Amino acid sequence: MDIHGSRVVKAIAGFAAVALLAVTGGCGSSTQAQTPGEDTTEQSGPIAVVASINQWGSLAEQIGGDDVSVTSILSSTNVDAHDFEPQTSDVAKLAKAQVVVANGAGYDSWATKNVAKDAQTVSAAQIVGAMEGDNPHLWFSKDARNGMAQELVNAFSKVLPSKKKAFNERYKAWQKKEKTVEQAMDDFSAAHKDVTYAATEAVAYYLMSDMGFTDKTPKGYAASAAAEGEAAPADLQEFQKLLEDKGVDLLVNNTQEASDATNMITGTAGRADVPVFDVSEQMPKDMTSLTEWIGSLVDTITGYFDVCGSDDTSNQSGDDNGTNSSDGKKTGDDAATDGTSDDDSDDTDTTTSCKAGTSSSTDDDSDDDAEGSGTTDSSSDSSSSSENTSSDDAKQPDPGK
Repeated sequence: MDIHGSRVVKAIAGFAAVALLAVTGGCGSSTQAQTPGEDTTEQSGPIAVVASINQWGSLAEQIGGDDVSVTSILSSTNVDAHDFEPQTSDVAKLAKAQVVVANGAGYDSWATKNVAKDAQTVSAAQIVGAMEGDNPHLWFSKDARNGMAQELVNAFSKVLPSKKKAFNERYKAWQKKEKTVEQAMDDFSAAHKDVTYAATEAVAYYLMSDMGFTDKTPKGYAASAAAEGEAAPADLQEFQKLLEDKGVDLLVNNTQEASDATNMITGTAGRADVPVFDVSEQMPKDMTSLTEWIGSLVDTITGYFDVCGSDDTSNQSGDDNGTNSSDGKKTGDDAATDGTSDDDSDDTDTTTSCKAGTSSSTDDDSDDDAEGSGTTDSSSDSSSSSENTSSDDAKQPDPGK
């Protein structure tokens, strides 16, 4: 097992056990800041928050509400975040921020290089103990999301102490929505045992782990993808054979890391009737919050397996009922219209894992403008800096990136 993957998942699990003490005790916070000056006068306007990526910017907005003004530097699903370089205007925004929200683990190292001395910095990687070289897609981890929400309450309360009660109330409201999503994950895991997947890139590693999946991606291919290199022909052939033999229940495809190799792999999956689950790294603009997005992804995955099932509705996870995912994903009831008949389905066991065929979900960027209160637009033509809108133990090695 890859030491990076096992260590990070164990660190995340360890964090979850002590997280409540961190938020209620008010000490031992993962929020970093220089000690402010002697001036105790509290500001009257919203807190200036800059997030490196829109996933965490969205969460900051959910916790901060009208008391924060959130700008996300990177939010386009058309940009490779691993290669992103901020523009001068982005650096200036970070330098003026009162709270900087970063992912860490080498994903956005540029975000914390020009932070004001008295600014609060909230880092997901520091919260869960992830380091550079570990899988950096931490927003897909339920424990990382919970930890970040708690630390945002702490950071915002330090800047605006008079609003601490409001921040805590929003945190509790967020928790209810997050628990709905997590319950949907638990329900899936309980109903579908021994489910497996392979991935063109390890973007959804934590999400799949939280849902009880085992990663069967060929090790050679996974190592090449983690190093952002080209897979050897033998590794590609091994991956294709795995799909042709229906050796996995689902193929996860990172739409922001497309290549000839990934196109070959997804094509093989389609011909082999292995469902392809497309997911981006950045939150699509038609999603109003991180919670809604994760909920829609959970519903989409569930839809691939519950096509044999019953007349019951889908898991209803996310912010607004949670039945519809972005950009035409097949979810819940939509998926349930496939593969059933009145003649021989009377005794269907609704917990039986059923495959959805060759349907492929899409999680690409939408043309719709995202909505949200207190957000500031930060955009460019080429780098697409734009406005933010809104573990279980690993069973297989973590490929790193």
